[in-house]
Amino acid sequence: MAINFPAGIKTMTISTGPTKVVYYPRVTGMQNKQLQHFINNTIVQQNQQLINEQTGNMDTAVVDLYGYYEIKNNQRDVLSLSLSNYVYHYHAAHGMTVIKSLTFDLQKGKQVALKDLFKPRSDYVKRISELIKVQIKERDIPLLVDFKAIRPDQDFYIADKALIIYFQLYEITPYAYGFPMFPISVYDLQDIIDENGPLGRMAVN
Repeated sequence: MAINFPAGIKTMTISTGPTKVVYYPRVTGMQNKQLQHFINNTIVQQNQQLINEQTGNMDTAVVDLYGYYEIKNNQRDVLSLSLSNYVYHYHAAHGMTVIKSLTFDLQKGKQVALKDLFKPRSDYVKRISELIKVQIKERDIPLLVDFKAIRPDQDFYIADKALIIYFQLYEITPYAYGFPMFPISVYDLQDIIDENGPLGRMAVN
């Protein structure tokens, strides 16, 4: 039985030396070539923005630069991926990693923000924030400051039947904790998700 994925993925490489390598995905094989071009342009732009942010703000030389990607979802006409970029500057106490995610609704032919996953006027910020507070307590996650709420444009990706909300290093936890990731089942959000959007599609058995 043939299995059709919404998008083919090819790994591309940028390298300026043995310690400066970035791997990123290129989408291939889509019937909608205009959408494919848009997705690939968006990936390249986000990747370059990550590199610029991490290499352009310090006077010291970049010793290590390593970028890679993970495909989080490639089914039900939803493509969700993460780009990770690690940079170590000369004489820095430690390297820094930034993760940014991109999610595309291939049915509607557009990139989606967090707000686009929910019904208009639904208080998704409050609902998600309350679910995260429960996880923080249950998992005994150390915080730099009391957690009150996510940003309306908080970082996220979709992985099968879960919405993953995450925070950057130092955003809410100490550096040593890494990236705080909070998986939230689509069924815990079912009454407020857009049934015709990416999460709505994930919720269908």
